[in-house]
Amino acid sequence: MPSDGVTSLPGQEFSSTAMPLWRPVRGGNAFEITVSRLAQAIKLGLVAEGERLPAERELAEKLQVSRVTLREAIRALREAGYLESRRGRTGGTFVVSRAGRPPAQPRGRPGRKAVPAASVTPLARRGAAADLAREMGDTLHDALDFRRVVEPGGAGLAASRALSAAERQHLVACLTASRDREPGTRRVADSRLHLAIAGASGSPSLAAAVADVQLTLDRLLAAIPVIKRNLDHSDDQHSRIVDAILAGDPAGARSLMEEHCDGTAELLLGLLT
Repeated sequence: MPSDGVTSLPGQEFSSTAMPLWRPVRGGNAFEITVSRLAQAIKLGLVAEGERLPAERELAEKLQVSRVTLREAIRALREAGYLESRRGRTGGTFVVSRAGRPPAQPRGRPGRKAVPAASVTPLARRGAAADLAREMGDTLHDALDFRRVVEPGGAGLAASRALSAAERQHLVACLTASRDREPGTRRVADSRLHLAIAGASGSPSLAAAVADVQLTLDRLLAAIPVIKRNLDHSDDQHSRIVDAILAGDPAGARSLMEEHCDGTAELLLGLLT
């Protein structure tokens, strides 16, 4: 019998005694990091298909996050098709088997019918998004690193400028629009806010760089599951970034945008790679 806690029979509870991913969550947004840790543990096979996650209290203690945060992270991964909850004496939260997952439907391929978005299962979305991340390869990490540099720089530069009344109004209008929760328009409104912040920097070169990185990440950002807690947190971060810019606080605007980019990167790398 293995003693490292990595192998167990399907349906049995998983021993977490030697799980390096169950280390305490430090820095950043606890919810996003917890989602990333759980997703990576599943993808690395450290919690195999059909296995049960450690008990909620145990896992929350190991990660040193609140049980509310852990529950929300687990709910997000249920919605994304990674986990399922079962009731009863042998119940708990189990890793979903990928067997029987419908193949991703590439757009525009001859001979294939488009699949209505409403009919695509979480597992199918998860597969399509993971395929897209693999297609990007090193481009994904490069884009995230590039974004981590240019977007905080743009926010800081925007906060250092004396913005005109029209520029300030445009930022506020884009911020208001970015709170839209309609799936068909949310992603576009989010991008427009980031482009408005870059535009407020007064640097056409920087604005063009942000537009490039937004375009590169757009399909991936649209592919990750819609997680209400993440949307709430993103809306709050957007508001604080714009407030810092309007208040003329370059250091605050830069720091808040860095935190925002880091949180997005955590979710993308956790869910898609």
